[in-house]
Amino acid sequence: MKVSQAINERRSVKSYDPSHRMTEAEIAQLMSLAMLSPTAFNIQHWRFVVVTDPVLRHQIRAASWNQAQVTDASLLIVLTADLKAWEKDPARYWVNAPKQASDYLVKAIHDYYTDHAQAERDEGMRSGGMAAMTLMLAAKEMGYDTCPMDGFDFDAVGKLINLPADHVPVMFVVVGKPLEAAKPRSGQLPMDEVVIYNRFE
Repeated sequence: MKVSQAINERRSVKSYDPSHRMTEAEIAQLMSLAMLSPTAFNIQHWRFVVVTDPVLRHQIRAASWNQAQVTDASLLIVLTADLKAWEKDPARYWVNAPKQASDYLVKAIHDYYTDHAQAERDEGMRSGGMAAMTLMLAAKEMGYDTCPMDGFDFDAVGKLINLPADHVPVMFVVVGKPLEAAKPRSGQLPMDEVVIYNRFE
C-alpha cells in the first residue's frame, strides 16, 4: 500500500472485533515503526504504554466514559511523554554522531530546555502527535484500523498506568479489525481556507 493510499483510507473507527488478536510480531513491527517518528533534538521522549492486561483495559475504559473501543480493539496504546528526557543522559541521543556534533547538540538541548517547562510540554505533545500519526498510518498499511482518542480522564488513567511524575499522557491510539466500515467523511474544509501562502491577510 502506498503511503498516499494509507493517508486517504485512514479513518477513525469506533467499532472493533473484540475476538481479534494481533500477533507479538505484528505489535513489535508496529512499535518499531512508531519509534522512527521525529522528535526535537532526537530526544525520543515518547513512551508507548501498550496495555495488554484485560482487567486494566476495563479500568481504563471506565475512565474513558465507557467507550467500547478501549477494550474491544486489539491493541490499546497510551502515548505519554517523558518531559525530562532531555536531561537523562542526552549524549545517548547522539551516540552515533561525530563528537563535535554531539557535544554541540547536547549543550543545545541543555540550553533549550533548562527552566523552560512550557517547551518541555510543547515538544512532548508535538512528538506524541507525530508518533500517533505514524502509528495510525503504519497500522493502516498492515491492514488495521485505528482511532486516536483524548476522551478520557488523564489523571485517572495516569494513576492506573502508574505514570511517573515527570511524564504526561498525550493520547490513546487503539488498533484493530473493524466490525463495520468507517462512515463517509462528515465534512472537509476547502483547501483555500486551510492552506495559506506566505502570511494571513
